[in-house]
Amino acid sequence: MEYFGYLAAVLIGIILGLIGGGGSILAVPILVYLFHISPEKATSYSLFIVGITAMVGTGKHYQLNNLKLKSALFFAIPSMLSLLLVRKLLLPLLPVTLFTIGDLTVTKDMFIMLVFALLMVSASVSMILKTNGKAIPDKVNYSRLVVIGFLVGLITGFLGAGGGFLIIPALLFFAHLEMKQAVGTSLLIIFVNSLLGFAADVWGSQVLIDYGLLFTITAIAVLGMFIGTFLSRKIDNNHLKPIFGWFVLMMGFYIIFKEIVNG
Repeated sequence: MEYFGYLAAVLIGIILGLIGGGGSILAVPILVYLFHISPEKATSYSLFIVGITAMVGTGKHYQLNNLKLKSALFFAIPSMLSLLLVRKLLLPLLPVTLFTIGDLTVTKDMFIMLVFALLMVSASVSMILKTNGKAIPDKVNYSRLVVIGFLVGLITGFLGAGGGFLIIPALLFFAHLEMKQAVGTSLLIIFVNSLLGFAADVWGSQVLIDYGLLFTITAIAVLGMFIGTFLSRKIDNNHLKPIFGWFVLMMGFYIIFKEIVNG
């Protein structure tokens, strides 16, 4: 199954390169189901893989002048604070067994995967629905950017997700960026948030990281980022997002089914 995992890792970078988000949607299930890494540890791995891959993409979009640093700053700072709150304080407090419903015992690992799957299903709706991908000229609502940044940080911290599928709509609607600017700025925020979350996980903790595996998957994902960036010049994002949305929707329902049946 690991061979399929390495092949699937390319998709992490391709998706990030094409639409500026969604890498974690693939990374966590790939790590859990193909590399047999526990969901909690998979969130840490995902943060590193997506963070490094997004860093490469940020450099590419900087060259294309697609980064809007002020919007990124107002979004990233509250997001980083809430991310650290979750990773260092809240997540370690969750017990191994959370609760039971009849014969079903809900563990922390199962809960993480189920919440991730539900978020995938909800995020897929915005991807499937057609949008023109253009911002509406208006004054940037920085106060809302701060609030949404804080909320995205909570999700990033809990699920090990970069949050791009939430960041991009926020940048489109509240920072009024063009689609390509939203993609580039989203990658910058994902890069900072993800690597900060990973550092919070490994600093002062006893978590054992298989760095050989982690670096290998990351390198393959970075290769996918170059492919995705190249393809982004050939494919209209607005055509790609609904296709990816359907894929995310099916994967979300698959995870829900698998977790409940195995539970």
